[in-house]
Amino acid sequence: MSRKDSKNMVDKAHSDACPCGSEKQFADCCGLYLSGSAVAPTAEALMRSRYTAYTLNDETYLRATWDERTCPQECITHDDPTKWLGLEVKQHTQDGDAATVEFVARYKISGRAHKLHEVSRFVRYDGKWFYVNGIIH
Repeated sequence: MSRKDSKNMVDKAHSDACPCGSEKQFADCCGLYLSGSAVAPTAEALMRSRYTAYTLNDETYLRATWDERTCPQECITHDDPTKWLGLEVKQHTQDGDAATVEFVARYKISGRAHKLHEVSRFVRYDGKWFYVNGIIH
């Protein structure tokens, strides 16, 4: 998905609640980051925007926010019928340019409920946060 497509989604979703669960409007929350209008100020904000990117199948944003040393070569998003149901951030800790975010993401595939409980690691380079990897619980 191109940045232009992301911007169009932001415009279209202006009045919609953000999928990240912040209770803000998409355009005033993760939409700012997905469109390239702003950079996520914290690892938690980046994690929330990445969750939102997964709900929108925004491969471009996911790759742009993944540390190039750990970003997979294969496709990140898929055309499977995943329905994302919600995100709960359990904990966010930061130590300088390193941070962790523990979260639970709930989703359904073919009507079957699943949850992803992960502690994700992030690093900040030149003022910009990147996802490194995560430990699934």
